[in-house]
Amino acid sequence: MSTALLIIDVQPDFCEGGALAVAGGNAVAAAIAADLVERKDSYSAIVTTQDWHIEPGDHFSTNPDFIDSWPVHCVAGTPGAALHPQIADLAVDAHFAKGRFAAAYSGFEARKLDPTADKADESGELLGPWLKAQGITSVDVVGLAADHCVKATAFDAAKDGFTTTIISPLTAAVSPENLPAIREELRVAGVTVISLG
Repeated sequence: MSTALLIIDVQPDFCEGGALAVAGGNAVAAAIAADLVERKDSYSAIVTTQDWHIEPGDHFSTNPDFIDSWPVHCVAGTPGAALHPQIADLAVDAHFAKGRFAAAYSGFEARKLDPTADKADESGELLGPWLKAQGITSVDVVGLAADHCVKATAFDAAKDGFTTTIISPLTAAVSPENLPAIREELRVAGVTVISLG
């Protein structure tokens, strides 16, 4: 089995001090980096996704409901949309960006970034086909936030035929009180949620 690590949206805007901070975001970034020192050889590919909003419509709101609409965050080209410094220094095989012109919670909506191209480019390969082209059959999903983009990515990975695991200590949630119900939804969808150790 060839496994990829999907590092979802570990960006300054989703960490303490950011525009849409998740409590524990900085600790998650550090924990992912530390875990990869120990376990990078267990992965055939390591990829990142980033929220990269240009004009995402009503995903942005000055009066957000924090369900379908949110404060302005991860605006393309801003420091808050960059990879977290702990993640930016990792050896990664590919970077994917999502949400340029839509909400885009799932990493499977993200397109591969060509480092020489305009990051507004919508022609990059989608994450799912890219993983399959690398011979990947299973994915470990980590990052931010557990109850939004990590969850959506895991659902889509399982639906796309990948054996899917969320490593829960390497995630943090916007609303931790919702995690038990979300874990049950994930279990029904065939996603495994594990702790390390």
